[in-house]
Parts: sequence; C-alpha cells; structure tokens
Amino acid sequence: MPERTAAAAVPELARRASLAARTLARMPATDRNRALEGVARALEHEAKPILEANARDLESADALVASGRLSAAARQRLKLDGDKLGGLAAGVRQVAALDDPIGRVTLSTELDEGLRLDRVTCPLGVVGVVFESRPDALVQIAALCLKSGNAVLLKGGREAEHSNRALFTVLRRAAIEACVPADAMALLESRDDVAALLEAERHVDLIVPRGSNALVRFVQEHTRIPVLGHAEGLCHVYVDRAADLDRALAITLDAKVQYPAVCNAVETLLVHAAVASAFLPRAVEALAARGVEVRAEPAAAAAAGSAARLVPATDADWDTEYCDLVLAVKVVGSLDEAIAHINAHGSRHTDAIVTEDPAAARRFCSDVDAAGVFVNVSTRFSDGFRYGFGAELGISTGKLHPRGPVGLEGLVTYKYHLVGAGHVVADYVGPGARPFTHRRLA
Repeated sequence: MPERTAAAAVPELARRASLAARTLARMPATDRNRALEGVARALEHEAKPILEANARDLESADALVASGRLSAAARQRLKLDGDKLGGLAAGVRQVAALDDPIGRVTLSTELDEGLRLDRVTCPLGVVGVVFESRPDALVQIAALCLKSGNAVLLKGGREAEHSNRALFTVLRRAAIEACVPADAMALLESRDDVAALLEAERHVDLIVPRGSNALVRFVQEHTRIPVLGHAEGLCHVYVDRAADLDRALAITLDAKVQYPAVCNAVETLLVHAAVASAFLPRAVEALAARGVEVRAEPAAAAAAGSAARLVPATDADWDTEYCDLVLAVKVVGSLDEAIAHINAHGSRHTDAIVTEDPAAARRFCSDVDAAGVFVNVSTRFSDGFRYGFGAELGISTGKLHPRGPVGLEGLVTYKYHLVGAGHVVADYVGPGARPFTHRRLA
C-alpha cells in the first residue's frame, strides 16, 4: 500500500514529481504505451482486492447516507464493480492507442534562410488533482497523465479511501515495472494535503478539482496555480416545436434516468408551447414510472394534465443541479425564449435541442453558450470516453483552451524552438537591415 503522506511532505513530493516529469517527458511513446498496457492488465488481474477495498468504502458510505452526511448520488458514484473495472481497463487501452501528444510540430516558419521557428507540443509538468467520490477518476486521470508525459499528485475523498489506495497501488506498481519513474505518481490522503498542494505553485503546473460545487470553488479561491474545472453541470434539453416527440421522449429519459448522479445528466426540460400538451403527459408519466420527481411551473403543469404527479417549481429550481431523480420542467413560447433561459440559468456545460428543423438546430448551436451543444442526442454523451478521448481529465466550462471534456490536448502546452546558424538581431535592424522571409513551412 502507498505510504500515508504528511502535509509537510507535499512540497517535497511535488519537487520530486517535477524532476520525474522531465524523465517521463523524454520517454519514447512506445514505453509510455507499454506502461499503460501494463496498467490495464493489472486492473483486470487485481480486480478482487480492488473490489474488496471498494466494498469497505461502500459499507461506510451506507452509514453516511443513512445519517445524511453523504448523498445517495455520491454513494452511487463511489461504487465499483466488475463491469466498471473492465471499462476502466478498456479506457486505459484506448488512451494508449491515441496518437502521441508530445513532440508534435503545430507551426513551422522560416524566418530567414537557415533560421527556422517550430512550435512543438510538450507536457505541462506536474498536475495536481483533487476529486470526490469517484475512484474511477483516479485511473482515468493517471492514464491521461502518463500518456501525456505529466507527473500527477492525486487526492481523493475520504469516502473512497480504501478504493483509491487499492487502485493507486495497482497502477503505480504496473507503471514502475514499465520503467516509469516512481516519483511520477503520488497519492495524497489527508485534508491538510489539499492546502499544501494548493500552495505548491513552484512545482505544480495545473490543479484539477472534480467534485461538488463547494470543492471546485474552494480550490479556485485558495490557489495561485491555474485551475481547470467546472463548478456545476446544469444541463438542459429543449423540445422544439418541430421535434419528433418519440425521439424527444427517449432522449429526455436517457438524459435524466440513465445515470442521474453525474454532471452531464439533464436538470431542466424546456418544451415549446406548441407541443407541450402532446408531449408532457407522456413524458411526465414515463418519468414518474422511473421514479423521477417532476417540478413544473404552472404552464407545464397545465399541459401535463390531470394524470401528472407534479411538484410546483420554484425560481431556485432553474438554478439547481440535482444529481438525482429530479427534473424541473418549463414551457417556453419560442426558440428565442429557450435559448435565453439556458444562457441565463445554465452552467455552460451541455445543452441539447430536439428538432427536425435544421434552421432551429443551427440557431441553437450558434446562440447557446455552452461547451457542448447537442442536436437530437442525450446530454449524457458529453464524456471524454464517448468522444474517443479514452478518458477525461475533467469537464471545463471556461471559454479558454481547453473546453468541454478535456483529454490529452488539455495536458500539453507548447514551446517555440528557434534554430539558426549564428543569426543575430543586429542584422535585422537599422539601415540596410536584412528582411525576414516569414515563409510558412509544411
């Protein structure tokens, strides 16, 4: 098992991780991929102790849920099983199969004869990740960091203490066996470690918080290190007047019921007034049959009819991420009103329109301000694995690079390499200055 860390040790762990990151960045892609394959095999072969550790966490979580100290949604995110471990191993292999993100030349320019400028991708260095409830995040993030040549400091929640420790032990051992530097991965385990990590700006290059709004905001407010993440996942589905209502029902159910505890589940359903009386009675009945509490404003309640089992919606419902079997429903009079509602109340995560009108779809995609804007698909597709990234570092709802599900491209930056033959700036200034060619190279 990994050694428990003291907060005083975090700066030293970060320093050693920074040194290890340099070695990792130099490793050939074949070696990093071999390490990832070793991690995938280890997850499959060591499933029993991992699931036993997870069972201990689930037992403790049940008591926390019963006492109100842990939400049922958090408990659901905590659970591992054989299928999820198999999916994690598949995700690691998918990451290994991706193109190497290091050393790609993204711009090449001849400044003058014999003077060449290249922009070349390189790892960030050290990534610190603070996450809650989801032990599978540990594997996904570690795999992405390994592939992209970054060292990683991982801090999971206490509710997943045994699961995180078991997973970390398995994957770190497999990585070391493939010649990954031992200091390239470290597991932090105390609350004090978080504060120490957030102050380690000398050696840590990026902080990624994955968890509750409170966690994300705490991290954002207590560090000078760049932070990548999102505070909320307040997603919408808008059923347009030109929607195929059968399709709209299937998308709504999937977006709410398939896995309600995650950030890409729908929280608000908007329905055009022209189809509300045809759609909402069916939708409410189907949602209720799956245990969903529907919170409706007056127009939506009226359209749903007498068969509906509804709770009156309040203003707070339009700004609430439930992560549970709860859905707010509103009738809107136009596409413009739907877009205005989403931009006023959404979290810039993922929003979807259901429509057969191409013009409405184009307008929705153009005007909705979100990292993911979907047409005729469930918001649940907003996921790095489903996008083909193998896994995701997290979801970014900011407007600067990167945005949406963040894969390998969010873990590399670039350097400018300038190579010449004794060129000096003095030759390019003043009377008789030598001109630049600035010729773009292939």
